[in-house]
Amino acid sequence: MTGLPFTPIGAHVPVAGGLATRGLPYAAQIEAETVQVFVSNPRGWATTPGVPAEDALLRARADLPVFVHAPYLINLGAPDDAIAAKSTASLENALRRGAEIGARGVVVHTGSAVRGTRTEGLARMRDRLLPMLERLGEDVPPVLLEPMAGQGQVLCATVDDLAGYLAALDWHPRARVCLDTAHLFAAGHDISTPELMAAVLDRFGEVVGADRLGLVHANDSASACGSNKDRHANIGAGEIGAEPFAELFRHPVSAGVPLTCETPGPVAEHAADVATLKRLRAAATGTADQGAAG
Repeated sequence: MTGLPFTPIGAHVPVAGGLATRGLPYAAQIEAETVQVFVSNPRGWATTPGVPAEDALLRARADLPVFVHAPYLINLGAPDDAIAAKSTASLENALRRGAEIGARGVVVHTGSAVRGTRTEGLARMRDRLLPMLERLGEDVPPVLLEPMAGQGQVLCATVDDLAGYLAALDWHPRARVCLDTAHLFAAGHDISTPELMAAVLDRFGEVVGADRLGLVHANDSASACGSNKDRHANIGAGEIGAEPFAELFRHPVSAGVPLTCETPGPVAEHAADVATLKRLRAAATGTADQGAAG
């Protein structure tokens, strides 16, 4: 198959010891073509300044698209004002740090109403995120909104939920999307065959638009479809299986959109997942492996 854009494949990489000093050798070891990193403690509110030399090394790697994942605690739909204030400050820090390292986007979970109605939670999210998007504009990378697995009072889990979420933000041009395959599956989207994966991507194109997709988290699921449980598995070792991931490389919505794995295990498992996705890419596109970023 010819004419398809090249889809970079990589993973979330550890950066303890230095964003570039630790992250880049790990990326080379697993033969990643794109990476995702944390720029602060993912399970805390504390923020730290960057190290200019480390930031410069990442910015210099134009051949290795970099994405930032914002801390997990962020919830822009929270009813608690203190949590909301910490959430907005944490996301703004992630966006500013993303700009400093030349990131292509900053992933943030779409959040939860916690209590009350989803409509109320969406209104709170809008009041916090939309002014930030307007104020920061193109000085920072786009926000990549990541739907969740459907647990509790989450504001966004399904592809159709995304349309309402983006509408609440007036379809702001700096608001884009990161799709997580394990989350989609847990939220009730059966993507366990290439045909079913294609149907979900078709629906995304219809209600959201292909131009909004900025990143895909390529994760198998250790939990059943519709379980609302966020449990990642290595590619081909879960309930989705390996073959459906091939559709990501040939579908017009996702072809060319970087893929990063957030799968279990140390370096050998991550390298195996990257290699599996590269084999699927070669089969889906009819092209040879284009190699890794060194």
